[in-house]
Amino acid sequence: MSDFIFHDEIETDDSAPKKIDKFWRVLVIDDDESVHQVTKLVLADTVIEHRKLEIVSAYSSEEAKQILQKDDSFCMAFVDVVMETDHAGLELVEWIRKEHKNQAIRLILRTGQAGTAPEAKVIRDFDINDYKEKTDFTANKMITTVYASIRAYRDIMTIQRSLDAFKILIEATHDLLKINQLRPFGSAALNHLLALMNVDSSALYIARTQIDFAQQVTSSIIACTGKYVCESDSLESSNIDTEVKSKIQQVFHDKSHFSNNECFVGYYQSGVNSASVLYIEFEDDNEHFKASLAELFATNVALILESLTKQKEIEKTQKELLFIVSEAVEARSKETGAHVKRVALICELIARKLNLNEDYIDALLLAAPLHDLGKISVPEAILHKPDSLNEQEREIMQTHAQIGGEILDKSSVSVSKLGAKLAKYHHENWDGSGYPEGLSGENIPLEARIMAVADVFDALGSKRCYKKVWGDEQIRAYLLSEKSKKFDAGIVDIVIDNFDEFLAIREKFPDSTS
Repeated sequence: MSDFIFHDEIETDDSAPKKIDKFWRVLVIDDDESVHQVTKLVLADTVIEHRKLEIVSAYSSEEAKQILQKDDSFCMAFVDVVMETDHAGLELVEWIRKEHKNQAIRLILRTGQAGTAPEAKVIRDFDINDYKEKTDFTANKMITTVYASIRAYRDIMTIQRSLDAFKILIEATHDLLKINQLRPFGSAALNHLLALMNVDSSALYIARTQIDFAQQVTSSIIACTGKYVCESDSLESSNIDTEVKSKIQQVFHDKSHFSNNECFVGYYQSGVNSASVLYIEFEDDNEHFKASLAELFATNVALILESLTKQKEIEKTQKELLFIVSEAVEARSKETGAHVKRVALICELIARKLNLNEDYIDALLLAAPLHDLGKISVPEAILHKPDSLNEQEREIMQTHAQIGGEILDKSSVSVSKLGAKLAKYHHENWDGSGYPEGLSGENIPLEARIMAVADVFDALGSKRCYKKVWGDEQIRAYLLSEKSKKFDAGIVDIVIDNFDEFLAIREKFPDSTS
């Protein structure tokens, strides 16, 4: 203990709030028990940025390694030079930085034998943050060193959290315009905001309200983090605390920010009829919270989210219109709208079993309902004829493939181009006996080969004006009999091998009139 002189104590920070539930963890590595006792005594009442210190002891470099391998939460360490060997502390420093690769922890070297490790050489050759001789290391200097080290560690971790959040943000923006990327992007952006402000362990989300031309108001959760992470897309139906919901709804109503010691609720107008609310709850403290930074960040994020939401609405509208058109064609043929939905899902399942590209699968799901678009040109007398078609009627019916392909091919949209090949070639046969061009084998586009099997599988299991419903075993036998004749054998095998999965689609979306 004689190595320490107790005088000129600096005052500790007594302005901390009453709730202190986090600690700065300090590792003391020294083979002298008195050093541990003095360190704990000097730092016992120190509070830095509303946190007390938790002192952990290690009595050798090996023990310190074991502790650090299990726990990387230490912000700083006091390291004695001479322990098991004359240079055990220096070797430990090398291990921490180079092998353990911990660059964040602040390392303060302490020695009672300065001649063993000269200061100039140690500072030059080893990645330490300070060097102290025990005989000159007063209580005042110890506390000053701890303040400086913890603040340096805090800044390093703030930068690291910001970088981590930025990486997540970049990853989330990879496919920014995909519908399923909306929530990850928003949550990553908000996590990034928290990291930038060093607001630790806060919870936050953005809710968006929209008043459309019909004066309907909808509220939806666009992004959420912390304890407010939830599966629900709707603010009202979520399990978020009623009091929090009330605060958000009040901010929407008042169209102005609200803040107190517990939370910040920001209001951002992102369009003529739409707005966003940013809710941040201070679970620890709000010392580092900056409303101006939150406003700048959230305003820009809100505009991006607004754009993404509009894109989502446009894509949703496009999908609905495609199904409406397809259902209208099927209705004209006196076939139920469930057929187009089932065929689309059957095509999707086949494509997944083939391990095709996700973008291709999404496009196929959208385009599949358009496969019989050309039937709009076929007279109803032929479409509704309960008996077999004569040769002339059959020729007219077969024109629907060519006409459907031509209609869709006029569009430059990739989904329509895919739909054009579906519509035109889904009656081509593997052996070349189909129409309209008599293509064979792999010359038939893959999407058309998939549709050929999907369409027949569903049609045989459905009632038509010209046929009764086939039994499951009849359908199975027919598909097998047409392998490498009418159908691609590989696709038939997929349906046969997973027959129950395909039957489940028909059961889930039955015809309204069976």
